[in-house]
Amino acid sequence: MTKTVHLRHHRVMQLSRTLAWLVDAASDCPGADRLLAELGAHLVADGVPLAAGALTLEVPHPLIAKRTWLWRAENGRVIEALGFAPGGLAPDPANDAGRRWLRDIARGEVHEEVVGRQDGPQLGWIGPRPFTADEIEQLRQAARFAATPLVVLAARATLRATLDAYLGKRSAERVLAAPLRRDLGETIQAALLYADLRNFTMLSETSPPADVIAALDAWFDRIAGAVHAFGGEVLKFIGDGVLAIFPVVEASPRRACDAALRAASAAEAGMAYLNGERRSHGLPPLAFGAALHLGEILWGNIGAANRLDFTAIGRAVNLASRLEGLCKPLGRTVLVSGALAAETDTPLVALGPHPLRGIASPCEVFALPET
Repeated sequence: MTKTVHLRHHRVMQLSRTLAWLVDAASDCPGADRLLAELGAHLVADGVPLAAGALTLEVPHPLIAKRTWLWRAENGRVIEALGFAPGGLAPDPANDAGRRWLRDIARGEVHEEVVGRQDGPQLGWIGPRPFTADEIEQLRQAARFAATPLVVLAARATLRATLDAYLGKRSAERVLAAPLRRDLGETIQAALLYADLRNFTMLSETSPPADVIAALDAWFDRIAGAVHAFGGEVLKFIGDGVLAIFPVVEASPRRACDAALRAASAAEAGMAYLNGERRSHGLPPLAFGAALHLGEILWGNIGAANRLDFTAIGRAVNLASRLEGLCKPLGRTVLVSGALAAETDTPLVALGPHPLRGIASPCEVFALPET
């Protein structure tokens, strides 16, 4: 009897160190993946037999409904599974990827314990044998102490996901890393893409609002999808227009310029497919113009003292906007400035110098070859 009491007391003392870690240090974990891995390691060190674990959080995101991190005790590795929201890329109505994964890796009989509220963060654990009543209590106690650091992590994830959705990944990182002051920004070199939907005013006047929104969303999916696919970032949706950047991160701007050109070509292909679909439904095609330019921009905060916007301004942005205005009179979908054309080996069609409204010097203009 004395030996049994001693062992239980020893187990409680070991677990108390896990609880102390949850109280003192878990909130400093950089992400949910590290929290899960370290919590699992602490529990194993305390003698809880674990084969794997899963942590599921709901997140605010246009496409993702839930994020699940999956940990394996044998190697300490963590992977992530996503549950997509209705209307997302790959809907998963069950949103139970973590539970399925836990069962898949268990050898022999599955011994599972899930702790946490159904409408909040959930921790799931798999053991190589059935958990004892004491071990289940240890897991539940750890889950209770994990509630506060999980709230902190969920708040961070909510903030980051919201900023990513509205600002873009790079801009969100800058906003999070800098004070909220309008005198902060940096000058960077970037390939710029400025695109605009044609005849949008007519579309707005002649179509129901729901059809206009659907057309805008389809257009933005094509142009923003192409930008993101080639490493760029959408800075602004401006009415029916888009301003995107491909920052220069190497000594030469060639990679950024080539990426911008590939994104413009991909957007053309995407819009051609979309217009085929629209024609098949008796809808008019959507035309657009896009301009590519290479230059320096001021990337940072601008606005009123208590209402800031994170954006890009500068002569390069002005030139890209004015150059896009030449697409319609020149009968071209994509125009390229001489500055960007000089930094790529992509075959382009020279259209000669053209004056741009508000720009002091004429701009050498190029176009993508007709396809």
